[in-house]
Parts: sequence; C-alpha cells; structure tokens
Amino acid sequence: MSTDFGKITRVHNIPKDGMTNLIRSIAAEKHEAGQPFYVLDLATIERVMDKWNHYFPNVKPFYAVKCNTELALLTKLANLGANFDCASLLEIDTVLSLGISPNQIIFANPCKAISHIKHAAAVGVNFTTFDSKLEVDKIKQWHPQCNLLLRIKAPSDSGSLRPLGKKFGALPEEIEPLLHYACNVAGLKVVGVSFHVGSIAQDPTIYREAIANARAVFDVADYLEIPKMKILNIGGGFRSTPLFEEIASVVNEAVQDYFPDPNLKIIAEPGRFFPETAFTLVTHVIGKRVRGEKIEYWIDEGIYGSFRPTLYNSCFVGIKPISMKECCEIRESTIYGPSCDSLDEVAVDIKLPELQLDDLIVFYNMGAYSKCAGTKFNGFDMLSTPTYLDSTNST
Repeated sequence: MSTDFGKITRVHNIPKDGMTNLIRSIAAEKHEAGQPFYVLDLATIERVMDKWNHYFPNVKPFYAVKCNTELALLTKLANLGANFDCASLLEIDTVLSLGISPNQIIFANPCKAISHIKHAAAVGVNFTTFDSKLEVDKIKQWHPQCNLLLRIKAPSDSGSLRPLGKKFGALPEEIEPLLHYACNVAGLKVVGVSFHVGSIAQDPTIYREAIANARAVFDVADYLEIPKMKILNIGGGFRSTPLFEEIASVVNEAVQDYFPDPNLKIIAEPGRFFPETAFTLVTHVIGKRVRGEKIEYWIDEGIYGSFRPTLYNSCFVGIKPISMKECCEIRESTIYGPSCDSLDEVAVDIKLPELQLDDLIVFYNMGAYSKCAGTKFNGFDMLSTPTYLDSTNST
C-alpha cells in the first residue's frame, strides 16, 4: 500500500477524449491571453509506471527531479513507489518537503559543492556518486558516512541525442586508482557502480556495453579486496516509446549474463520517461501578422520558458490549434514567443488552420525539461505557469 506523501487536490476526472473540453473550460474561466497553463494527466503517470514495472520488474526507478519539479508529479510518483535522483540542495529539500524519506534519495551529482554535501549529511541523504579523487576528499571531510557509487563513463554515448560522457564518468584507467583511494586510503564505502548512456538513447546495445564495463569494475573491486559491491545503477536515457521495450530486453539480458548474483540491487535514474507525455501546455494567440500566403503568430510562451531550444527536442512535441470559430484553410505558419528576442521562435514553417486573437495553441508531450527551465527574461514570468490536474479514464 502506498504512503500518502501529500494531498493532490482539484483533480478533474474526464473521459479520454475530454481533454479539449477541459482545456476550453479552464481557459474560459481562469485564463486570458498572456497566461499560459499546463494540464497534468495523473492517469498517464500511472500508466507509464505500470509500463516501467512490467518491463523492469527488478529495477527501482529513482526519478530525476531536474526533469520536472512539479509537486503534484513528485507526489504521484512517490505514491506509486518511485525513489528520487536529486542533483542539488534545493532538489533534496523539495523532495523532503513532501514527507519522503531521505533514504529514498540518491544525490546523483558526481561534482557537488561543499555546502550541498554538508546539507545532505545534515538531512540524512547518505547515497551519492563520484568520479574523481577530489570528490572523495570532499566526501571524506564533510560526509564520511555516505555510501558511494563510482560513476563510470559509458563506453559509447554516440547513440544518444544528448551525450553526457564528456562531462561525467571515470575512464577505464582511472577506475582502479579511484577505488583504491576511496576505499583503502579514505576509508569510504563504495557500494556499487553507476553509468549514464546519455539522454534519449537511440541504440539499445550501448546499455549492454555499459553493463559489461560495470562488471569489469566489480571485478576490479574484488581484486582490490574491498567490501563486496551490491548496487548497479543503469542511469537514464529512456522514453516511453516502443524503443523502451527493446532497451529493457537488452538490459535484462545483459544483467543476467554479467551479474548472475541474485542479491544484486539494480536502480535507474529515469527522467523524461515519466512526465514527458503526461503534460500538456496551453497557450494563447496574442498576435498575428499575415504576409502573403504565410501567417505569423505570437503566443504567450517561448524559448525563455517551456521551449528552451538547448533543453527540449521539439520533434517530440505535438501541436493542436483550438479555434473559437470554424477552422479556415490550412496556411503555412510560424509561431513566435512573446519576448523581443528575434531568436524566440517556437515553430517555423508549419501547417495550421488560420487562427484569430485569443485562440488556443496546445502543445502535447511537454513534461520533460520544459517548465523547469523557465525564466523571467524580458519581464515575462515563465516560472509561475500554473498546472491543472486531470485524470483520464479509459473510456
């Protein structure tokens, strides 16, 4: 039975085809042009958790909080049994504020400020990652009771849309010296290995290669006669698409091949897998210009909010206009954000029916690395965009 980690209130229960009507009603009753909003479907979170548990029954998810910090999302995930991957002091406090135990948090940042390490020690977060000698020194001085995972560089992350290996992960030649230094010199507890193949993995085989490399690290630990390691962290890179099933198959087979120990604990750090498809962004048309056969629109969200180009992949986003009138002919269109920056383009040269002032443009699959990247650039507050909750039933 799940624990109540806080209350989720004002949930609209709607049929599966009732989203458009819900969006219209929220826009009409609570928001005028200039005020975008999100809708979070809690039933989608349940469905993707069921999918995770089906394909990864032995892998505990530690949701990467940086992907989306919406409190209703975190509460729902906690109630569904997820743990949490935090990268900073504020993320740790956000999770703890919901009544979640510090034992359910991994401080999964290989390079941490001393003040953040001190805070983790003070609040009882005793699980973190490292990939350098200096990080060992910091942990030894400020949080010596912490359990450690050695973060290794994945052998290949070229199959991911956003590789991470350049910034994080110990190289093969660094592994034995780091294990020796952390365990035999500093006297810390290294309890396992962590890797991350990169965000949005496209090639399932890179997980097998990374798991093979993790096995080699376990063997080095045995050679050094340090206490037996017991945790394998397979990182993230997952999306809730058909490719996920193939990735899970490769991971499960590789674990069986390289880690036959039934006592091995396997964890992961999924981010976008859970919220990506559950969030819908609703924007208003606040401006329009017709130039020949093309139409340009301005909306009340942009790249300094949910459409940060370096953080989000627009190819995953679905766009649906909601017009207050009968749709006219389809026209080539461009959508701009509200700021005065000429780079603030949301979508260029797409086909849309002609829209009018105050019509709605809805963006689907907007739950990953979107709202969390908002700013107040140019005086437009993209940090305070509200989120409304719904739960779609199956009919």
